[in-house]
Amino acid sequence: MATVKPLRGVTPPPRPPVPATPAKATRPSKALTRAIAAPQPAPIRPAASSPSPRQNTLDGGWDKRLSRGIVSPDSSIDLHGHTLSSAHAMLDDGLSRAIARGDRVLLLVTGKPPRPESERPHARGAIRAAIADWLAASRHADAIAAVRGAHPRHGGQGALYIVLRRGR
Repeated sequence: MATVKPLRGVTPPPRPPVPATPAKATRPSKALTRAIAAPQPAPIRPAASSPSPRQNTLDGGWDKRLSRGIVSPDSSIDLHGHTLSSAHAMLDDGLSRAIARGDRVLLLVTGKPPRPESERPHARGAIRAAIADWLAASRHADAIAAVRGAHPRHGGQGALYIVLRRGR
């Protein structure tokens, strides 16, 4: 750090003041010494919330091309009009075929989510809500590099891109 020079026009942030040491040493209370001497438990870190190194592995170039709609999907799966069980089976079968063909980008059409002001008495968007769980628990989960929202020319809010890993 001794050889680093600050940039011109940039002022360094102010340093925090050094705490002054008390002139008179006081004796800590018994409760304070017990609290200091008591062993502190190690912080618990949830393992499930920390992302694994294989999740969300697209670089900036992929994200930029996907958000601009430059990438065209190699194949697509349309889940309109299916029940949850048939949509799950169709997704698994479609992923198997796409991986076998060596596809890189798969377009998954799920349908648009319901509008907040919708007053329908029945639940909508059940397939779309279940997609993330299905993909995470799929036998093909290790072949999926990322899942992103589709560009409006490919379905917008009603579709997803599934980017598959390259076969080695």
